[in-house]
Amino acid sequence: QVQLVESGGGLVQPGGSLRLSCAASGSIFSPNVMGWYRQAPGKERELVATITELRSTNYADSVKGRFAISRDNAKNTVFLEMSSLKPEDTAVYYCNYINRITGMDYWGKGTLVTVSS
Repeated sequence: QVQLVESGGGLVQPGGSLRLSCAASGSIFSPNVMGWYRQAPGKERELVATITELRSTNYADSVKGRFAISRDNAKNTVFLEMSSLKPEDTAVYYCNYINRITGMDYWGKGTLVTVSS
């Protein structure tokens, strides 16, 4: 089992910045991929960004150039730096961990990001 705990959500004005963190604990094995997904009200959950242990990254087109994902492998923590935030970025952001050998994936409980003036 892998436990994921997100933090850093909140209310921010359009154009502002926010940093999300996700700490993983439990049965952490290599290789793995960690990432962020989000779900806006009335919409399906969608990919935001992922990062491998070798720091290969993948971003949704909607966040490229505005969001940056990073990780600290020693602390099993992944971060999402969000800037130039837009109201359409409002969503619950979920942390995800995938064991690349078994394919098992785990989710955090989510953290709410609200972009509003």
